[in-house]
Amino acid sequence: MSTQKGEPVASHSTKDTQQTNLGSAVPRRPRHSAIAYTIRHRARMVIACVIAGALVFLGTVAAATWFNIDHAVQERRVNSHFEHQEYLDPNAGQPIRFVLIGQDSRDAGNADIAGDGAENAGVHNADTTMVVEIAADRQFINLVSIPRDSLVDVPSCTTSQGTIPAQYGVMFNSIFSTAYAVGGDLSSAASCTVSAINSLTGLDISNFIVVDFKGLADMIDAIGGVDVCIPVHTVDANTDMDLSKGMHHLDGKSATNYARMRYGTGTDGSDIMRTTRQQYLIKSLFNEAISKNLFTQTSQLYQLVRAAINSLSISEGMADTAALVGLAMSLRNMPLDHLYMQTVPITEAPTDPNRVVWAPDADEVWAKFREDKPLFSTEDTTPSDTNEDGGDTGASDTPSETPSASPSDTAGPSQEGTDSPAATPAPTVDPQTGLIKQPDGTLIDPETGGVVDPETGAIKDPDTNQYVGIAYQYLNNTVCAVPATKQ
Repeated sequence: MSTQKGEPVASHSTKDTQQTNLGSAVPRRPRHSAIAYTIRHRARMVIACVIAGALVFLGTVAAATWFNIDHAVQERRVNSHFEHQEYLDPNAGQPIRFVLIGQDSRDAGNADIAGDGAENAGVHNADTTMVVEIAADRQFINLVSIPRDSLVDVPSCTTSQGTIPAQYGVMFNSIFSTAYAVGGDLSSAASCTVSAINSLTGLDISNFIVVDFKGLADMIDAIGGVDVCIPVHTVDANTDMDLSKGMHHLDGKSATNYARMRYGTGTDGSDIMRTTRQQYLIKSLFNEAISKNLFTQTSQLYQLVRAAINSLSISEGMADTAALVGLAMSLRNMPLDHLYMQTVPITEAPTDPNRVVWAPDADEVWAKFREDKPLFSTEDTTPSDTNEDGGDTGASDTPSETPSASPSDTAGPSQEGTDSPAATPAPTVDPQTGLIKQPDGTLIDPETGGVVDPETGAIKDPDTNQYVGIAYQYLNNTVCAVPATKQ
């Protein structure tokens, strides 16, 4: 929602703010260091949540099933506080944008999963926030995560119980909790979060979807659990978690707790590292569905869809079952490797090493949203770089965009006497790990240029040392190349 004329507008730039914006008090980083993580390997479970129950209708739909799903969608409808509400129309030929929020709540069964319900009853925080864009031509989807610990400036916003004034240098997740406390409802919390994102990014979004712990756990249980690679022995006394190193088949509660944990062993306690585990869980959940052919087994898929819908709170502009079905159908031909995900570029906050701020090149990310462009363009990719089914062949990204692509890192035998040094072969991606191994043994993620920890599979930006994601293929095929142990 755009702010009113004359109202102080806060953003991550220093322009027109009342005090120095922490998000801009850092030097510009090279373009190649922007934190990015391209979701591959069929990772579309986020979209299954986003389109709620729509997937179940791609085949023959009984009237009773339609009624049940539509009734559930309408029950989860949430009004918003925007002057101009956009309504979902999959046939308008326009990009579809919304904000996906993971709510940290102890209500409605969430306390059992969180493990600390008594002391945090009634608390409503934003645990995870992602900005989603579905391309106008439905050929790609962009998702960008916003760390909850990032410090930002935000404009005033309207709640159900009054207006919250502009705020400066606040933690991003506090926007949701403050609005919930003032307005007293989810509508206020989600609307103020979306309003802040619009101010920070220059986008104009009015739709949102909110999901909670129990909802994610229910979806995992509905699918029969999920395989998760535990790279190191992990113990968390807060949730009674004790997982040995290796592949485990986890139920919904255990998998959700693993993705959320910030204490104990196996984590550094940071929000950014936790975000990478959440991305990993999303991919694993979708792969589990694919492996069981759930998308052709209507009965079990229906249970998954109902679990998803019952966990979602959907803004009024998207709570339209027919429109959701149309959106699902419009996405049916989208290549699976055109689902792109990254964390907004960040660096350590100059005033607090336990917080982060948006780096200046965050604007480049949001410009792609505004221009309806994929986060990772394939325009410069030659035919030899990509095989027909969209899989990696070892050079899916432009070499100059990654640290591993320099001649000193990739050159083979001496090229003295050759006339065309530009013919140096591109780095070779190991088909088993999906990574590039440099001569000194360093593992490089070819999509982000990040350095991969050989023990945990974690990917870090080489310039900021911030987490980028997890090397999914390497983690499963190398670190945990063993059958899953059921929990």
